[in-house]
Amino acid sequence: MMTISDLQKTAVEVRKSIIESLHSARSGHPGGSLSAADVLTYLYFEELNIDPKEPDKPDRDRFVLSKGHAAPALYAVLAYRGFFPVEELATLRHLGTRLQGHPSMKHTPGVDMSTGSLGQGISAACGMALAAKISGDAYRVYALLGDGELEEGQVWEAFMFASAKNLDNLTVIVDNNNLQIDGALEEVNSPYPIDQKFEAFGFCVIHVEDGNDMNQLREAFRKAKEPTGKPVAILLKTVKGNGVSFMENKADWHGKAPKDAEYEAAMRELTEAGERLCQM
Repeated sequence: MMTISDLQKTAVEVRKSIIESLHSARSGHPGGSLSAADVLTYLYFEELNIDPKEPDKPDRDRFVLSKGHAAPALYAVLAYRGFFPVEELATLRHLGTRLQGHPSMKHTPGVDMSTGSLGQGISAACGMALAAKISGDAYRVYALLGDGELEEGQVWEAFMFASAKNLDNLTVIVDNNNLQIDGALEEVNSPYPIDQKFEAFGFCVIHVEDGNDMNQLREAFRKAKEPTGKPVAILLKTVKGNGVSFMENKADWHGKAPKDAEYEAAMRELTEAGERLCQM
């Protein structure tokens, strides 16, 4: 088990790699990648039963990034976890790279499902969880969705299916940063109240007031293993663009890469954050 401090330091390195890879690509999605950096770090360094030396081992836990545009965060975590060299992150979205703009299970070690079209990843995750039930396997399935993604009708069909099939080996995580590409959720097509909707669909709901806090994440995932007979939804209140002050809570940082001066400012801020953690 990693210490909270080590997890926090790793998350800072993940954020730095997100900024670096997006700057190199000159395109991509920083806001939702940064808001998800902490939960992805926690999952891959603490929660998931995985082995970078054997990425396809049959008994591994499965993870589906249903909000596939946050691929820069997933790639950074996979690289630091040892699935491929960290240096490869600089090839994000380049011609011939293994690191496409959205995750591809055919190209990238450690990716369990190709995603990108919002709403489809959670359906695949439900299929994985049902397969484990049918075959009697003990692996667990985790899926990360954006809160704007909840506006897709397909996700609710998947949630209804998960409850009907008693998929208590499925944990749905919602990155509730309250912003999507066109603005605040309430202004676009509000999915609120999210918790009550999940409960109505038969889920056990766990609230996390600060989804960018490692202590709260640890407690939430501990609780997620307790319920039996029903799937679990962990609702994370996060900050879009978390860790880079001028990107935080700004919808226009949903899908654009930092320019040179912005890149330098972001890296300087994240480097200082890492240094503060080392001094604690």
